[in-house]
Amino acid sequence: MVDWNDEVDVLVAGSGGGLAGAYTAAREGLTVAVVEATDKFGGTTAYSGGGGVWFPCNPVLRRAGTDDTIDDALTYYHAVVGDRTPRELQDTYVRRGSDLIEYLEADEHFAFEMLPWPDYFGKAPKARLDGQRHTMPTPLPASALGEMREQLRGPLDTDRLGAPLPDMLIGGQALIGRFLLALSSFPDVRLYLNTALVELVVEDGAVIGAITERDGKPFAIRARKGVVLAAGGFEQNDELRAHYGVPGQARDTMGPWGNQGKAHQAGIAAGADTDLMDQAWWSPGLTHPDGRSAFALWFTGGIFVDQSGKRFVNESAPYDRLGRDIISKLDDGSATLPYWMIYDDKEGEVPPIKATNVSMVESEKYVAAGLWHTADTLPELAAKIGVPAEQLVATVQRFNSFVDSGVDPDFGRGDEAYDRAFSGGEPPLVTIDQGPYHAAAFGISDLGTKGGLRTDSAARVLGRDGEPIPGLYAAGNTMAAVSGTVYPGGGNPIGASMLFSHLAVRDLLGN
Repeated sequence: MVDWNDEVDVLVAGSGGGLAGAYTAAREGLTVAVVEATDKFGGTTAYSGGGGVWFPCNPVLRRAGTDDTIDDALTYYHAVVGDRTPRELQDTYVRRGSDLIEYLEADEHFAFEMLPWPDYFGKAPKARLDGQRHTMPTPLPASALGEMREQLRGPLDTDRLGAPLPDMLIGGQALIGRFLLALSSFPDVRLYLNTALVELVVEDGAVIGAITERDGKPFAIRARKGVVLAAGGFEQNDELRAHYGVPGQARDTMGPWGNQGKAHQAGIAAGADTDLMDQAWWSPGLTHPDGRSAFALWFTGGIFVDQSGKRFVNESAPYDRLGRDIISKLDDGSATLPYWMIYDDKEGEVPPIKATNVSMVESEKYVAAGLWHTADTLPELAAKIGVPAEQLVATVQRFNSFVDSGVDPDFGRGDEAYDRAFSGGEPPLVTIDQGPYHAAAFGISDLGTKGGLRTDSAARVLGRDGEPIPGLYAAGNTMAAVSGTVYPGGGNPIGASMLFSHLAVRDLLGN
């Protein structure tokens, strides 16, 4: 017999996008406990600069006048994801996101706006090149949170660089802030920090609660109707990464330190089946003086070269596709770490990157760490980074020859709408011809792992026999990603976390 320390209708593990499930439960009159393993609420979602969701045809987009249709969105999603995940699961994601936005907008705590963001496979059928499938929360004054402000995670610059907390919450911070405000308006919600779920309690084949570790001590919570696991991925656990074959290292992830995979392990111990456990949401990573490579995008110049001094990827491709291309080169040995961004002096010594997620620190620190190099000529630069001088010169000359035509026959840089999203719709090809010349070291980063517990379209966790485990649900990066091995568009990770935690509660309510 378990000596319960608390008893509620619904237990939610994780405080990122899974707060949508906690909110749904509270709004529908259930008692709720949210357990967060760290000392701050928000998870990876709170680190997101956009905090967006990929929910086609939702009310925000309809008010903006979109002519998109669910059938078109389904055509695109099916074409990109293929049969890697169940069609019913894909259909649920594409169809039901709009309902969730409508549900949230009925509460004055929530407000959203369109942020145009092109689909990531621009040549796929029915891809939306104008970005009209992407929605983000509107900014929120930090002061609106009152005492809860200190309990909100991030942003990244605060956690990693000690930057002051911002006065205005944007992106994922605004989303989590709005959920915290909404949840605080209900009397039967418990929000537990420093409380990690470590074991599920199973009785007669059904999950009836969980053992957590709260401030270092066991704390048992009974869940009369269900447990929703939405505790992020296991990207911060190098042992699990190695076990499941996830490329990269924990130091280079964008996930917060609490994402250790404890909820995954608890689910597996309770009989859950898993899928996609070797997968993550990838990106190139600018390497910083602390040795960590952090997600970077929006390149206004430069090319990537490998250890032979040759280009090897489309530098302007959507970050997950670009990350996967880099990993494939690392896997076959044709590229090694670090690889280098080569650029000229048009913007000075600092690399031409407008979104580094973790802000760049003083240039001299990168130079002292051997991460940034400068030389008057390309052959001199090649010597400093250990690549063949003749090849680097030839690579730059060949790339420069593409600029006037606006066409990259080698890697198709600029061929898709996303490639041109940060260059005013023009091909993102900029000559490298103004000395001195520079090189910046890059690695591979990720936004979190995407492998997890297999679920059905109601977010019910499936056992190894393919049948739902009563009382157990999963969402977000604790759930095997609905998008399989691809990243269809900005907002898929947060969108899946919000939607499937919401649908989990709908299911346990019987609707």
